[in-house]
Amino acid sequence: MNNIPSVTLGVVSVSRDCFPMELSANRRHALVAACKEKGVTIYECPVTVENELHMRQALEDIRANGVNALLVYLGNFGPESSETLLAKEFNGPVMFAAAAEEDIPTLASSRGDAYCGMLNASYNLALRGVKAYIPEYPVGTAKEIAEMIEDFLPIARTLIGLKNLKIISFGPRPQDFLACNAPIFQLHQLGVEIEENSELDLFAAFNAHAGDPRIAEVQADMEKELGEGNKMPGILPKLAQYELTLLDWIDAHKGSRPYVALANKCWPAFQTQFGFVPCYVNSRLTGRGIPVSCEVDIYGALSEYIGTCITQDAVTLLDINNTVPAEMYQGEISGKYNYTHKDTFMGFHCGNTCSKKLVSCSMKYQLIMHRGLEPDKEPDITRGTLEGDIVPGAITFYRLQSTADAKLTAYVAQGEVLPVASRSFGGIGVFAIPEMGRFYRHVLIEKHYPHHGAVAFGHFGKALFEVFKYLGVSDIAYNQPAGVLYPTENPFVK
Repeated sequence: MNNIPSVTLGVVSVSRDCFPMELSANRRHALVAACKEKGVTIYECPVTVENELHMRQALEDIRANGVNALLVYLGNFGPESSETLLAKEFNGPVMFAAAAEEDIPTLASSRGDAYCGMLNASYNLALRGVKAYIPEYPVGTAKEIAEMIEDFLPIARTLIGLKNLKIISFGPRPQDFLACNAPIFQLHQLGVEIEENSELDLFAAFNAHAGDPRIAEVQADMEKELGEGNKMPGILPKLAQYELTLLDWIDAHKGSRPYVALANKCWPAFQTQFGFVPCYVNSRLTGRGIPVSCEVDIYGALSEYIGTCITQDAVTLLDINNTVPAEMYQGEISGKYNYTHKDTFMGFHCGNTCSKKLVSCSMKYQLIMHRGLEPDKEPDITRGTLEGDIVPGAITFYRLQSTADAKLTAYVAQGEVLPVASRSFGGIGVFAIPEMGRFYRHVLIEKHYPHHGAVAFGHFGKALFEVFKYLGVSDIAYNQPAGVLYPTENPFVK
């Protein structure tokens, strides 16, 4: 994954002038030692901030040492002005945490009162309009705060990534996918750059790569990846040509941004002009940490990139697609797993899921497009999907979205892919999320979310929720447990 940032974390301790500075410095030493024990690398700034001059010295020091994510550590009460100015001028992801009192003897003369100091810090952060990550319970021992830092690292990595991200799109979106079209205003508020191109630009670039001498090498790599699943080898040269087209476009167009995601047109004219379905190439790039969303879904690509940063792993984008047949539920789920029928559904896309996230994979053709574009003949221009059942295990379904009136909303729901054969086509799996039926009605439908959801492979709801909070998303929905009603849920329905 070379399309996500590395985090260089630093810690600056702060001290109110009526408390011993040594108290805060010694607690900082203990915290750094606790981080080392956990294998967490952290730069220890030698400057303890007591006033604005110290704040300037600390800023110079951490910048000189390449720090791009910061812990402001209240070793004692802390100077509310200087510590929040430090966070404001750092201009990167910042975490605030405070020291707990170690033992009874400490209370006699060395009490730090950092519990109280965190209140003043939070008030001053709000006064200055500074965003900061504050853990659920932000006061603790050195060991406890080291654990909080572990939670902060994926959040910091994501925030750094978003400020250095460019989304490159090739559109316009298909006519009947208005739901995937959303105002780009909020992208700029997040610090994300956007470059919008036409499908014709992409087609011209693809044609310019005809005969590229690198095609054979990429094709060989595809053959190695597919193995016995290489059912349609004749389409691989075109797919290799397309992969090189996208990679070269990224190199030529990312400009000052080190990280890139793509939101690409993939039908209906794509097949008749390019002569293939692009899904397999999308899956390969996503597997390398370069998310490629389908149907010019810009916020889908943004969501995928967020998940890539948090997990440091491949993600995917799926349709929240269809119900599980009753016979499948009764025969293979009921009584074996603690889910109702309405908790289950099938997540699907044509073939964009990376091969390492499929139980087994095969190069196939897009069945629905084949019916419409080349009926009654062997698949040709509809070849190019990577198909197979999605690997069973824990997942998080989530999305960051702009509404039609340019407000950010998000949802997060944890669940799993069940080890149940799909017996269907595409990249597909049988998903289960507790209380999914209610979540589907009172969040996904009620709040007008599109059909695409990003999928991270594991339970990452905690980090995603904190990232969305840090970004200023006020409406973050999740699957309410049984007995907790949504605002629009009818309490009289049984």
